[in-house]
Amino acid sequence: MSDSHFKGKEVVEHLYDARLKGKAATSEVHGAELPGHFFSCFDAIKETAILMLILHLLAFQTYLFLIFILLLMVYKFGRSSLLGWIRLQRLHRLIEEERWEIEHHRQQERKELEALYQAKGFSGRMLQEVVDVLMADDNRLLQVMLEEELGLTLEAFEHPLKQGFGALIGVLIAGIVLYACLFIPFGVWIGALLLVGVTAGLSAKKERNPIASSVIWNISLTLLIGLLTIFLKAML
Repeated sequence: MSDSHFKGKEVVEHLYDARLKGKAATSEVHGAELPGHFFSCFDAIKETAILMLILHLLAFQTYLFLIFILLLMVYKFGRSSLLGWIRLQRLHRLIEEERWEIEHHRQQERKELEALYQAKGFSGRMLQEVVDVLMADDNRLLQVMLEEELGLTLEAFEHPLKQGFGALIGVLIAGIVLYACLFIPFGVWIGALLLVGVTAGLSAKKERNPIASSVIWNISLTLLIGLLTIFLKAML
């Protein structure tokens, strides 16, 4: 069952390609299952902690520390928001492409629906009734094709500014903690390792990954970076 709309492929092959397109177009840059604002916040905390540790070990001045925190807040907010907008633009493009197909290739869309619901176990008259109901409402059909054909979960998309504010808050939290730690012995070491460990643990918990191994790996990486900074500074 080939058709020009399917570019010479079977319906099932077309559906497989469509699912890959939906996955690629909506994939997160960070590749995590966390909500975008949570990831932006946790990632910003860890990144800020490691950067501040490096700068502190390089004898960074306190006033420069504050300036750097402010600039990093602006950068992380802008970067996270921009990545969110890019992802939304890809989603809008897919929606418009699917809407156009519904308006101009209804029979092919019907074949796709039949293949999708056959895979779910529908057959015979029940299959045709389900397809007829979905085909009767273009808005419902659009939602079904986006979710079933392309594999999108529309409720999972967050506003880009929400992700941006998540990153901004992450830098602010880390900045406050680390600035307070400047005035105690080995404070930045303690603050950086604490921030990295806590955020790694929270991320692993939300993603249902092993908490202990995530914390250990992240803290170990932070220690390695700090020790390498000391070593390279001494060498130079």
